[in-house]
Amino acid sequence: MNYPSSLKNLIDCFKKLPGVGEKTAERFSLSVLGFDEKLIESFSDSIKDVKYKIKRCSICNNLTESDVCDICRDENRDSSVICVVEEAKNSILFEKMGAYKGKYHILNGLISPLDGVGPEDINIDKLIDRIDSEGVSEVILALKPSIEGETTSLYISKVLSGKGVKVTKIAHGIPMGADIEYIDMLTLEMALSDRKEISDNN
Repeated sequence: MNYPSSLKNLIDCFKKLPGVGEKTAERFSLSVLGFDEKLIESFSDSIKDVKYKIKRCSICNNLTESDVCDICRDENRDSSVICVVEEAKNSILFEKMGAYKGKYHILNGLISPLDGVGPEDINIDKLIDRIDSEGVSEVILALKPSIEGETTSLYISKVLSGKGVKVTKIAHGIPMGADIEYIDMLTLEMALSDRKEISDNN
């Protein structure tokens, strides 16, 4: 027996989510049938809100519902230190850790010549503008230890050389090729505190 078309359409929608296969999509969809009307409306409104209210912070490129995100607006944060991450979810991980009190800059990608992604395709120009205008003294590169991450870190360190900014990167207690989001909090906190300065000799 085939599912009714409305249920099949919902299953197909869930399957578009990363990591969700046929069986999981079926389980999600059948669970929705058990939702009461209030929960269905809340679920539907939440999806619409994420799509139409979330935008990028005009300063750091983080996710926000305002023109400027809460972190960039927070005067208690240390504006002289910027932690550069690949994606917005990486900054959320650092926030959950609770040990970092500076600002962030989200690249929204990494340099990857094999995939046709160059420095101009990610958010590096705006980072340079911030260095020039915000009195930044340190840039922490918290990018995943992969070829793309190392290439991006090297490029940024060379671009910032001569600007009087210390460029550091988190220590490599993190295994090569690992995604930052899968690192446990203790390892990540140690990697941040043990960060190393990048020089042309590194």
